[in-house]
Amino acid sequence: MSEIKFGTDGWRAIVGEDFNKENVELVSKAIGKYVFDNYGIYKTIIIGYDPRNMADEFSMLCAQTLAGLGFKVLYSDKVVPTPVLAFNAKHLDACAVMFTASHNPPEYLGIKFIPDYAGPATKEITDEIVANIGQDFETELKGKIITTDFSNAYFRKINEIIDFEKIKNGLKGTHILFDGLYSASIGYFDKLLSAHDIKFDSIHMYHDPNFGGGMPEPKPQFMQEAIDYVKFHNNPLPLGEVTQGGYIAFANDGDADRFGVINENGQYVTPNEIMAILLMHLKKNKGYEGCFVKTVAGSLMLDIVAQKLGVEVIETPVGFKHVGDAMRKYNPIIAGEESGGLSIQGHIPEKDGILANLLILEAMAYSNISPCPLGEGVGERVSLAELQQNLKNFVGCEFINTRVDKKLDNFDQVKPTVEKFANMDNIVGMKVDKKDDKDGIKLYLEDNKTWILVRPSGTEPLLRVYIESDSQEKVDNIKCFVN
Repeated sequence: MSEIKFGTDGWRAIVGEDFNKENVELVSKAIGKYVFDNYGIYKTIIIGYDPRNMADEFSMLCAQTLAGLGFKVLYSDKVVPTPVLAFNAKHLDACAVMFTASHNPPEYLGIKFIPDYAGPATKEITDEIVANIGQDFETELKGKIITTDFSNAYFRKINEIIDFEKIKNGLKGTHILFDGLYSASIGYFDKLLSAHDIKFDSIHMYHDPNFGGGMPEPKPQFMQEAIDYVKFHNNPLPLGEVTQGGYIAFANDGDADRFGVINENGQYVTPNEIMAILLMHLKKNKGYEGCFVKTVAGSLMLDIVAQKLGVEVIETPVGFKHVGDAMRKYNPIIAGEESGGLSIQGHIPEKDGILANLLILEAMAYSNISPCPLGEGVGERVSLAELQQNLKNFVGCEFINTRVDKKLDNFDQVKPTVEKFANMDNIVGMKVDKKDDKDGIKLYLEDNKTWILVRPSGTEPLLRVYIESDSQEKVDNIKCFVN
């Protein structure tokens, strides 16, 4: 048996190596013992899987193992997105086991445990599961497996949240491209649009365990065909001008908990921009009240938007398990992370990339029908690119952010290197104004527009260094300093 560790979002390993029949059975039994010890044998367990290689086979092995221990198991009748399974955990008062490796390379598969609160398992929970590995337990009950369609309850919930009629009526002249990206969102995002007679074009609309030879991650480098499609059909205006109407593109990662958005100019819209636009939309257009949850690596732009809206900001360490925990505690308007995951008040404390994409469509539709939440136009067509520009105007400046991975020789160098940064009082000629140690060390510089976050990887001897400023020159200088 190889060492099995649960990271920020479950246990992941390479299929055919550490991710094998023996280890899947061990983890399944460990999860079963956790559920038995904390909920009892009558707690329903639901199981789903994404399109990855052998995800269906290993998930069925898990179902058979748990049913053999006496549990009632509801097993997905098809590929299912993580947010759909997570919602059903809450809806059915069940614990869930999702077979996915999210946005990791195609050779990986993973097991994610989702408690009945429908968010990522906390460290205390995963530590207990890991401690259970190799421990035997039995019950005298005979369990069963029931094949289940988890989509309908999720669709009903999304229909309560999203105003599809507003999208249909407010986006005339805007064309939607759905890049299925071979992911679990196929059969869900497109089906929701079709059910409301919202027209869209699509590419890559089949499940491929190799994800078309790319990565199951909705980032520009893996959405190039969608970008080319948008540029070809829109014939963008010269650089610096904003296209009116035209195509925009949406995608999700392998298990559809993350989102990717391309504007009318064929440009990637950053998750920070998406969160800011949606915070404004939910607060001003839909009347949501509450705070805003972001991670320590999120942009200062988000703090400025929240401050101007009179919304309190709750900041967490990096990782949606921390964001989800804060959602359950504070019930925010919206909560998200800079890597492309978010959820909103009244939904689940788990990333939902399908919902995020639909909310962007809704924000655009509201802006075309009522006063634009980020501008002055009323009844005029407002493109996504314009919403981005209006956001920059609202904030008063543009923030540039990047991440540098600083490799070290060994794990022994991690702590001293972080401490070295923590003791700095000056970086590239600017004084350190404030320090935050909730996740690694974050240094705020004296211009109030620049910060640097240094945090350990956790899985390899390297530091992840996040940098943000209001000028490319400052960012470049700090990158040179870090390297």
